[in-house]
Amino acid sequence: MLDTMTMYRDLGISKEVYEFGKEVEASLLDRFADIDRVAEYNQLKVVHAMQEARVSEGCFNYASGYGYNDMGRDTLEEVYAKTFHTEAALVRPQITCGTHALALALSANLRPGDELLSPVGKPYDTLEEVIGIRESKGSLAEYGVTYKQVDLLEDGTFDYENIRKAINEKTKLVTIQRSKGYQTRPSFSVSQIGELIAFVKEIKPDVICMVDNCYGEFVETIEPSDVGADMIVGSLIKNPGGGLAPIGGYIAGTESCIENCAYRLTSPGLGKEVGASLGVMQSFYQGFFLSPTVVAGALKGAIFAANIYEKLGFPVIPNGTESRHDIIQAVTLGSAEGVIAFCKGIQAAAPVDSYVSPEPWAMPGYDSDVIMAAGAFVQGSSIELSADGPIKPPYAVYFQGGLTWAHAKFGILRSLEELVRKGLVTLP
Repeated sequence: MLDTMTMYRDLGISKEVYEFGKEVEASLLDRFADIDRVAEYNQLKVVHAMQEARVSEGCFNYASGYGYNDMGRDTLEEVYAKTFHTEAALVRPQITCGTHALALALSANLRPGDELLSPVGKPYDTLEEVIGIRESKGSLAEYGVTYKQVDLLEDGTFDYENIRKAINEKTKLVTIQRSKGYQTRPSFSVSQIGELIAFVKEIKPDVICMVDNCYGEFVETIEPSDVGADMIVGSLIKNPGGGLAPIGGYIAGTESCIENCAYRLTSPGLGKEVGASLGVMQSFYQGFFLSPTVVAGALKGAIFAANIYEKLGFPVIPNGTESRHDIIQAVTLGSAEGVIAFCKGIQAAAPVDSYVSPEPWAMPGYDSDVIMAAGAFVQGSSIELSADGPIKPPYAVYFQGGLTWAHAKFGILRSLEELVRKGLVTLP
């Protein structure tokens, strides 16, 4: 006889926390069924792209050196382009992370005298130094690229009036961050992003619209590239890597934009022709194949977290009933102690380094101490069970990932258990 409660007890979950979680889960079965339907559609979309691109066993072969005629690399980029319905794609282990992919896309398509516009407010913290909002060596500002932003309205919607005023003859590229980052604003649906792109293109048709798609891939049945984005950008240790990719990033978009990115990644004149895959292709292919179902598990975890903490009186974004547009769940705990306790609970639920106690530290690229909990198979992989947050007001923690729903559920219960033990939460 299966005794799940005993297993949870052995893993540090009290009966009270388990029963509270069980009650919340029972109320979410219809929503979970909707997530499974989206995952099924996206799974078929990926399979269709892989079949059209004629993926074969030879695509998994090791390639080294210059990487000329690396069939696995070239075919994988075709798979991404077909899945995201773009003209081309750049998918490389040489792209080290999401910030690198975004910096690459920006620097490749902007020139001195151009202006970059963010119509969705302040970008993610690590992009501030890329752009030059915070001074840093090699920033776009050092190369004569200017920056302008239009903040969101108080209700989290686009300020179309001021966006219109901000677009001028120098505006070359518009960057749209889909996910909230370390902010408590809503994440944007693909439909909302499409409306914004259409508005911008009506004013200046030749402007490049780039979407930071991190944390959003396969959450919906369409992507920003389906609604007019010239480039979508992401990290392979987030959604599209499916938990298997050990490194990497992607940029998918128009032929001209991707050609520019390839020349910046490698060298003018070489572009996509070089850059060996070094034996990671099977992980890249299989991770992408698994991504729709992995994302579904992470989404269930995010919705479960929202409902757990909302019932306990904490502000959560999105709330427990809102539609989902990324895998990130923000929970405002109101104190540094709360953020730290939450992250300690997530770490204690990890399959790797569960015995480690995370502490806030001055992480490169951020303007405050940050705490990160991630006992992951791939360092920093935020499609795996993880939580992090800056130690500054409003003291919000950002939970994401879980390669399976069962593990995401355990992580949330373990975070709650830690808060209960610290006397920061009282169960009803």
